[in-house]
Amino acid sequence: MGDLLQPWHLVVLLVVAFLVFGAKRLPELGKGLGEGLKGFKEGLKGVTEPNPPAPPVQQQAAAPAPPTTPVEPKS
Repeated sequence: MGDLLQPWHLVVLLVVAFLVFGAKRLPELGKGLGEGLKGFKEGLKGVTEPNPPAPPVQQQAAAPAPPTTPVEPKS
């Protein structure tokens, strides 16, 4: 497995890619591959880094209820 990425193998792969995709599509494929790898790395970075702690939520004191006066029924 260690001999897989020898320079001669890479040349053969590039020639095959050129024949399959053509000269016009290779730059587009390279750009798409680069953007995909960049997004993948950013996604991994977000997974491995812990989220920053959220600021504590302050509870507002409830306003005291207004005093109620008893209502007398009218007769």
